[in-house]
Amino acid sequence: MSTPLPWPAIHATHGGIWIATPDGAVRSVGRGEAIALAAETPAVLLNAPVTATRLGYGELSGLDLLELFAFVHPARFVVPTPAGMARALGLEPPADDAAAAPFLLRAAAALLDRLGDAGWAEREGGWTAAQAMFRLRWPWAAAVAERIDRPERAERWLFSKLPEWEEAAPRPQPRPLVLADAETDDALARLVGSGAEPREGQRLYAEAAARVFDPRRAEGRPNMLLAEAGTGIGKTLGYLAPASLWAAEAGGTVWVSTYTKALQRQLDRETARIFPHPADRARRVVVRKGRENYLCLLNLEDALQGGFQGRAAILAQLVARWAAYSRDGDMVGGDLPGWLVTLFRRAGSTALTDRRGECVYAGCPHYRKCFIERSARAAEGADLVIANHALVMILATRRREEGLPLARMVFDEGHHLFDAADSTFATALTGQETIELRRWIVGPEGKSRGRRRGLSARLSDVASYDEEGALAIDAAVEAASALPADGWLGRLGEGLPLGPVERLLAAVRDTVYARASAADAGYGLETEAAELDPALIDAAAPAARALEALVRPLARLRQRLEGLLEDGPDWLDGPARARIEGAVAGLSNRGQLLAAWVALLARIGGPVDPDYVDWLAVDRIEGREFDIGLHRHWLDPTRPLAETVLKPAHGVLVTSATLRGGEDWAAAEARTGAVHLDQAVPRFEAPSPFDYASRAEVLIVTDLKRGDLAGLGLAYARLIQAAGGGTLGLFTAIQRLKAVHARIADRLAREGLPLYAQHVDPIDTGTLVDIFRDDRRASLLGTDALRDGVDVPGESLRLVVMEGVPWPRPTVLHAARRAAGGGSAHDDRVVRARLAQAFGRLIRRADDRGAFVLLSAATPSRLLDAFPAGVPVRRLTLDEAVAHVAALNASAPANPVGAFSPQQVSGISMEPEGDVGTE
Repeated sequence: MSTPLPWPAIHATHGGIWIATPDGAVRSVGRGEAIALAAETPAVLLNAPVTATRLGYGELSGLDLLELFAFVHPARFVVPTPAGMARALGLEPPADDAAAAPFLLRAAAALLDRLGDAGWAEREGGWTAAQAMFRLRWPWAAAVAERIDRPERAERWLFSKLPEWEEAAPRPQPRPLVLADAETDDALARLVGSGAEPREGQRLYAEAAARVFDPRRAEGRPNMLLAEAGTGIGKTLGYLAPASLWAAEAGGTVWVSTYTKALQRQLDRETARIFPHPADRARRVVVRKGRENYLCLLNLEDALQGGFQGRAAILAQLVARWAAYSRDGDMVGGDLPGWLVTLFRRAGSTALTDRRGECVYAGCPHYRKCFIERSARAAEGADLVIANHALVMILATRRREEGLPLARMVFDEGHHLFDAADSTFATALTGQETIELRRWIVGPEGKSRGRRRGLSARLSDVASYDEEGALAIDAAVEAASALPADGWLGRLGEGLPLGPVERLLAAVRDTVYARASAADAGYGLETEAAELDPALIDAAAPAARALEALVRPLARLRQRLEGLLEDGPDWLDGPARARIEGAVAGLSNRGQLLAAWVALLARIGGPVDPDYVDWLAVDRIEGREFDIGLHRHWLDPTRPLAETVLKPAHGVLVTSATLRGGEDWAAAEARTGAVHLDQAVPRFEAPSPFDYASRAEVLIVTDLKRGDLAGLGLAYARLIQAAGGGTLGLFTAIQRLKAVHARIADRLAREGLPLYAQHVDPIDTGTLVDIFRDDRRASLLGTDALRDGVDVPGESLRLVVMEGVPWPRPTVLHAARRAAGGGSAHDDRVVRARLAQAFGRLIRRADDRGAFVLLSAATPSRLLDAFPAGVPVRRLTLDEAVAHVAALNASAPANPVGAFSPQQVSGISMEPEGDVGTE
């Protein structure tokens, strides 16, 4: 190892702060001394934002080990804790928090030593990046640059290193065939492996799933199956077996859709069983997401060439290092470490993706190397495409219109199909949405910076060739001036709206505040769009006319572009054609959006449409407004789901461990769209093989006073102490989560029980789960994102605590669906589904065990059938519950810290897929 490093190291937790100096001394210090040291001297830290939070200091700069790791090993995973870093580097983990401070210095030395190692796998591009980051004054730059030898020849820049994608002929129609049960059984046996224990439920499940791939018998009548397969059945391999077999033999593509990115990554890993050779797997399995998830190379180039300043410029350099080694350029849930962008907080990571529809397609110099385009083209020829519900629904809708529907689909996490459809087929006419449309049409205005281009700039060659097209562009730009412009929110607050749409939004704002019963609560406000004031009704008509005036030139421009594609002038080469096709697709999407807005405004002041729920909203965070507008959702979003996604398909499998949510099959049919098909849909059920009755118990605490935050915090602290950590705490309100965390984090940390929390720790949710999974003494507090899709088997999760019954929030939309769905029976269905999902986090494999604690004496007995049959349910005091949990923990085997290997996770996000679905 090289000479000892000259810097001190600071390690801060809720339990204390330790400083290690280069001479080997370690001491515990107070916040003031630690902050003073960090301000005066560069110090080695592990996750500077988290350290700053522990110190109670706003911004903290230093030598962040995670930044160094991202430079040395881009696209590699590490749990961002001292123990996780130790395992990633092959070092001995520190024994306690006091030993973590000197460990940080050893880890830094080990990483720096790798830069001079001849076997350093990620050497290419390192010297060039180090020089650039030296100029940016990256804290590690000097130490890094002096350890990397200058290469004999100039290193390839990222944009010359990336491979180009190639066009391929359209895939022919898949051959019709019927998979025999014996074939499916053999395929499943190969995937499971010879050493696996035979599972009859999995075999029957796979055979039932195979029928989805049979030839369709009638148009509009897909082979659809609703399948509930309990945890432990092995449903993933159960449907991958017939899906991969059919794809290989029929020459077709199967779209496998999930709700969370966590399951998406898990599925991707499982396909290695089907295609063990990496090159074969890369060709036949594609993870497909909306374009806003992928790195935009043109945005990155702009950032590297001066578009980003300060810390954002350093982030751009680290992202460029990652992009050179990334599998697919996926920045959200891919192989970019989830913790990397959080190190830079608001330093521009979203500006590196295409979140605003600004892509110029073939007009981009990096078009042939674009991660987004490569993914889209690879999906066309793949056997299995792993996507998410939102994107699959939007692609299915578009391809139906083109006469090329998605034919075979598997919707895993099918209990979320209703929610995904609800978001996908909704309409929102808000200030944020309208200003984005204006920017897409007009381009940058005033002092706006960046590379955003309006229609005139993107289609300048079309305008010079086609006079009618040029006139349409000019008319669209002129009509877009009626949309909100920069500063619209401030003008509305001052009562000075400009233009018809801003006046409409001002009227919406006035109505919401006039009707709101909790205007001082600090959070979002809404009211039903009924019995509206004359001022709002009067404002709707001019706004609708302004939107209609924009529809006409955009439609005319689209027609002119389609005519160009048909005529094919001499200058229309391949890249130009692709760019115009992209513009046509963008115009089509915006045309549909405008039509939905006009239809929404036409309803203002008119009779209620029973198919929809309309409301007005002012979106706020802690009292600060960030958007205002009108919203429309389908009362039953599975109706458009059935018409645009299910009926055009040939085969659809909808599956989940909790598909029915504790209800009967009629509820599953209603929430998946099956009820809207002109046919009976087969059902399959395989109960979990786990012995829940002996491995789990439900404890309902009866002596906790509702609204007592101090008592709630004490209950969480005592239960976590009794369990020795390993606790997932679930909350229905962020405010209570923060209050409980503030009360108990320090106390637990002093007992060696680290506590992490969503909305408190400056760490992305996926990384929080990684940390929780990695340390059996850690606990995690969170909200809905942790109730669904979190897979933490083993001793890392042995206690789930819910603060109360997860009743649905009383929104306008919920009130309408409640009235249509049987009143309190609708609420009960929602709660049962949420309880079933939360309990499902507890037992993930046969040898798991644990307790589920509900801190609500008022839990109705009618909801308890949400839990697996036979699980003992006890109503008892907090003291008794703590004793139960302590006894359970005492009887559990003691496992060492470190529950999983780096190969098992990839910094995945646990959030639901939020893709807007733009292709």
